[in-house]
Amino acid sequence: MVNISEVTAAPSPDLLTPDNCAVLFIDHQPQMFFGAASGDRTAIINATVGLAKAAKAFDVPVVLSTVAAESFSGPIMPQLPEVFPDQQIIDRTTMNAWEDANFVEAVKATGRKKLVFAGLWTEICIALPALSAIAQGYEVYVVTDASGGVSPQAHEHAIQRMAQDGAVPVTWVQVLLELQRDWARSETYMPVMDVVKEHAGAYGLGVVYAQAVIGAHAAG
Repeated sequence: MVNISEVTAAPSPDLLTPDNCAVLFIDHQPQMFFGAASGDRTAIINATVGLAKAAKAFDVPVVLSTVAAESFSGPIMPQLPEVFPDQQIIDRTTMNAWEDANFVEAVKATGRKKLVFAGLWTEICIALPALSAIAQGYEVYVVTDASGGVSPQAHEHAIQRMAQDGAVPVTWVQVLLELQRDWARSETYMPVMDVVKEHAGAYGLGVVYAQAVIGAHAAG
Protein backbone atom coordinates (compact mmCIF):
# COMPACT_ATOMS: atom_id res chain seq x y z
CA MET A 1 0.00 0.00 0.00
CA VAL A 2 1.33 3.45 -0.93
CA ASN A 3 2.20 5.80 1.92
CA ILE A 4 1.43 9.15 0.27
CA SER A 5 3.54 11.05 2.80
CA GLU A 6 6.65 9.17 1.61
CA VAL A 7 6.12 9.74 -2.11
CA THR A 8 8.77 12.02 -3.64
CA ALA A 9 9.94 13.05 -7.10
CA ALA A 10 12.87 10.63 -7.13
CA PRO A 11 13.98 7.90 -9.55
CA SER A 12 13.81 4.22 -8.72
CA PRO A 13 17.10 2.61 -7.66
CA ASP A 14 16.35 -0.02 -10.31
CA LEU A 15 17.10 2.49 -13.08
CA LEU A 16 20.41 2.51 -14.91
CA THR A 17 22.60 5.55 -14.30
CA PRO A 18 26.06 6.49 -15.54
CA ASP A 19 27.38 5.76 -12.05
CA ASN A 20 25.86 2.36 -11.33
CA CYS A 21 26.33 0.24 -14.47
CA ALA A 22 28.91 -1.24 -16.80
CA VAL A 23 28.36 -2.47 -20.36
CA LEU A 24 29.78 -5.84 -21.44
CA PHE A 25 30.23 -6.51 -25.16
CA ILE A 26 30.73 -10.22 -25.76
CA ASP A 27 31.74 -11.95 -29.00
CA HIS A 28 30.62 -9.47 -31.65
CA GLN A 29 32.83 -11.31 -34.16
CA PRO A 30 32.50 -12.36 -37.81
CA GLN A 31 32.08 -16.08 -37.26
CA MET A 32 29.44 -15.44 -34.63
CA PHE A 33 27.58 -13.06 -36.94
CA PHE A 34 27.66 -15.69 -39.70
CA GLY A 35 25.66 -18.03 -37.47
CA ALA A 36 23.29 -15.40 -36.08
CA ALA A 37 19.84 -15.84 -37.62
CA SER A 38 17.42 -14.49 -35.01
CA GLY A 39 17.13 -11.07 -36.64
CA ASP A 40 18.61 -8.73 -39.20
CA ARG A 41 22.37 -8.72 -38.69
CA THR A 42 22.80 -5.18 -39.97
CA ALA A 43 20.30 -4.05 -37.33
CA ILE A 44 22.24 -5.91 -34.63
CA ILE A 45 25.45 -4.18 -35.72
CA ASN A 46 23.73 -0.79 -35.68
CA ALA A 47 22.25 -1.42 -32.22
CA THR A 48 25.64 -2.55 -30.91
CA VAL A 49 27.38 0.57 -32.16
CA GLY A 50 24.56 2.73 -30.79
CA LEU A 51 24.94 1.07 -27.40
CA ALA A 52 28.71 1.57 -27.49
CA LYS A 53 28.34 5.26 -28.27
CA ALA A 54 25.75 5.58 -25.51
CA ALA A 55 28.24 4.16 -23.01
CA LYS A 56 30.93 6.46 -24.36
CA ALA A 57 28.71 9.54 -24.10
CA PHE A 58 28.10 8.91 -20.40
CA ASP A 59 31.59 7.62 -19.59
CA VAL A 60 30.16 4.25 -18.54
CA PRO A 61 32.88 1.61 -18.11
CA VAL A 62 32.87 -1.18 -20.69
CA VAL A 63 34.39 -4.61 -21.10
CA LEU A 64 35.14 -5.90 -24.61
CA SER A 65 35.60 -9.63 -25.02
CA THR A 66 36.06 -12.16 -27.81
CA VAL A 67 36.21 -15.94 -27.98
CA ALA A 68 38.90 -17.79 -29.97
CA ALA A 69 39.62 -14.69 -32.03
CA GLU A 70 42.75 -16.05 -33.71
CA SER A 71 41.71 -19.66 -34.19
CA PHE A 72 38.04 -19.54 -35.14
CA SER A 73 35.81 -16.50 -34.61
CA GLY A 74 37.89 -13.66 -36.02
CA PRO A 75 38.50 -10.18 -34.59
CA ILE A 76 35.95 -8.09 -32.77
CA MET A 77 33.78 -5.97 -35.09
CA PRO A 78 35.93 -2.93 -35.92
CA GLN A 79 33.33 -0.37 -34.87
CA LEU A 80 33.82 -1.22 -31.18
CA PRO A 81 37.55 -0.47 -30.96
CA GLU A 82 36.86 2.65 -33.03
CA VAL A 83 34.58 3.86 -30.23
CA PHE A 84 36.96 2.60 -27.50
CA PRO A 85 40.46 2.78 -29.04
CA ASP A 86 42.28 2.39 -25.72
CA GLN A 87 40.17 -0.50 -24.41
CA GLN A 88 41.83 -3.87 -23.95
CA ILE A 89 40.01 -6.73 -25.69
CA ILE A 90 39.89 -9.87 -23.55
CA ASP A 91 40.10 -13.02 -25.65
CA ARG A 92 38.88 -16.29 -24.12
CA THR A 93 38.68 -20.00 -24.78
CA THR A 94 35.53 -20.34 -22.67
CA MET A 95 32.07 -19.98 -24.18
CA ASN A 96 30.94 -18.78 -20.76
CA ALA A 97 32.85 -15.54 -20.23
CA TRP A 98 32.21 -15.80 -16.49
CA GLU A 99 34.53 -18.82 -16.37
CA ASP A 100 37.43 -16.69 -17.65
CA ALA A 101 39.38 -15.11 -14.78
CA ASN A 102 40.57 -12.12 -16.82
CA PHE A 103 37.02 -11.27 -17.88
CA VAL A 104 35.66 -11.50 -14.34
CA GLU A 105 38.51 -9.38 -13.00
CA ALA A 106 37.77 -6.74 -15.64
CA VAL A 107 34.11 -6.71 -14.57
CA LYS A 108 35.06 -6.46 -10.91
CA ALA A 109 37.42 -3.59 -11.71
CA THR A 110 34.49 -1.48 -12.96
CA GLY A 111 33.09 -1.46 -9.44
CA ARG A 112 29.55 -1.56 -10.81
CA LYS A 113 26.73 -3.83 -9.58
CA LYS A 114 24.47 -3.46 -12.62
CA LEU A 115 25.80 -5.24 -15.70
CA VAL A 116 24.44 -4.54 -19.17
CA PHE A 117 25.11 -7.48 -21.50
CA ALA A 118 25.14 -7.51 -25.30
CA GLY A 119 26.59 -10.09 -27.66
CA LEU A 120 26.45 -13.22 -29.76
CA TRP A 121 25.03 -15.76 -29.37
CA THR A 122 22.26 -14.94 -26.92
CA GLU A 123 21.62 -18.55 -25.91
CA ILE A 124 25.25 -19.32 -25.05
CA CYS A 125 27.68 -16.42 -24.83
CA ILE A 126 25.13 -14.12 -23.18
CA ALA A 127 22.90 -16.50 -21.23
CA LEU A 128 25.73 -18.39 -19.56
CA PRO A 129 27.65 -15.40 -18.13
CA ALA A 130 24.44 -13.52 -17.36
CA LEU A 131 23.11 -16.40 -15.27
CA SER A 132 26.51 -16.80 -13.65
CA ALA A 133 26.66 -13.10 -12.74
CA ILE A 134 23.16 -13.21 -11.29
CA ALA A 135 24.15 -16.20 -9.16
CA GLN A 136 26.95 -14.10 -7.66
CA GLY A 137 24.73 -11.14 -6.80
CA TYR A 138 24.91 -8.86 -9.84
CA GLU A 139 21.90 -7.16 -11.39
CA VAL A 140 21.77 -8.05 -15.08
CA TYR A 141 20.25 -6.27 -18.06
CA VAL A 142 20.32 -7.80 -21.54
CA VAL A 143 20.24 -5.55 -24.60
CA THR A 144 18.14 -7.76 -26.83
CA ASP A 145 18.53 -5.84 -30.08
CA ALA A 146 22.34 -5.69 -29.74
CA SER A 147 22.38 -9.47 -29.31
CA GLY A 148 21.46 -12.36 -31.56
CA GLY A 149 21.04 -16.13 -31.52
CA VAL A 150 21.21 -18.89 -34.09
CA SER A 151 17.42 -18.78 -34.56
CA PRO A 152 14.50 -16.65 -33.38
CA GLN A 153 13.53 -19.42 -30.97
CA ALA A 154 17.04 -19.71 -29.53
CA HIS A 155 17.22 -15.94 -28.96
CA GLU A 156 13.76 -15.67 -27.43
CA HIS A 157 14.09 -18.75 -25.24
CA ALA A 158 17.43 -17.49 -23.94
CA ILE A 159 15.87 -14.17 -22.99
CA GLN A 160 13.03 -16.01 -21.23
CA ARG A 161 15.50 -18.21 -19.38
CA MET A 162 17.52 -15.22 -18.17
CA ALA A 163 14.40 -13.25 -17.25
CA GLN A 164 13.18 -16.13 -15.09
CA ASP A 165 16.38 -15.72 -13.06
CA GLY A 166 15.94 -11.96 -12.79
CA ALA A 167 17.62 -10.50 -15.86
CA VAL A 168 15.91 -7.47 -17.38
CA PRO A 169 15.47 -7.32 -21.18
CA VAL A 170 16.12 -3.84 -22.60
CA THR A 171 16.91 -2.21 -25.95
CA TRP A 172 19.86 0.03 -26.79
CA VAL A 173 17.72 3.18 -27.18
CA GLN A 174 16.11 2.42 -23.84
CA VAL A 175 19.57 2.27 -22.23
CA LEU A 176 20.60 5.54 -23.91
CA LEU A 177 17.51 7.44 -22.76
CA GLU A 178 17.52 5.88 -19.31
CA LEU A 179 21.06 7.18 -18.82
CA GLN A 180 20.01 10.68 -19.98
CA ARG A 181 16.56 10.72 -18.29
CA ASP A 182 16.36 14.53 -18.14
CA TRP A 183 16.70 16.76 -21.19
CA ALA A 184 17.96 19.49 -18.86
CA ARG A 185 21.22 17.56 -18.51
CA SER A 186 22.94 19.81 -21.00
CA GLU A 187 26.39 18.22 -20.76
CA THR A 188 25.15 15.05 -22.45
CA TYR A 189 22.23 16.45 -24.46
CA MET A 190 24.11 17.00 -27.72
CA PRO A 191 26.10 13.73 -27.55
CA VAL A 192 22.82 11.86 -27.03
CA MET A 193 21.21 13.66 -29.97
CA ASP A 194 24.22 12.80 -32.14
CA VAL A 195 23.87 9.10 -31.31
CA VAL A 196 20.12 9.21 -31.94
CA LYS A 197 20.51 10.91 -35.31
CA GLU A 198 23.14 8.43 -36.45
CA HIS A 199 21.70 5.16 -35.16
CA ALA A 200 18.05 5.50 -34.08
CA GLY A 201 16.40 5.28 -37.49
CA ALA A 202 13.11 7.16 -37.84
CA TYR A 203 13.51 8.60 -34.33
CA GLY A 204 16.83 10.07 -35.45
CA LEU A 205 15.25 11.55 -38.58
CA GLY A 206 12.58 13.08 -36.37
CA VAL A 207 15.31 14.80 -34.37
CA VAL A 208 16.90 16.09 -37.57
CA TYR A 209 13.54 17.45 -38.70
CA ALA A 210 12.77 19.05 -35.33
CA GLN A 211 16.17 20.73 -35.17
CA ALA A 212 15.79 22.01 -38.72
CA VAL A 213 12.31 23.43 -38.09
CA ILE A 214 13.23 24.94 -34.73
CA GLY A 215 16.44 26.32 -36.18
CA ALA A 216 14.56 27.91 -39.07
CA HIS A 217 12.01 29.51 -36.73
CA ALA A 218 14.76 30.75 -34.43
CA ALA A 219 16.64 32.28 -37.35
CA GLY A 220 13.45 33.97 -38.55
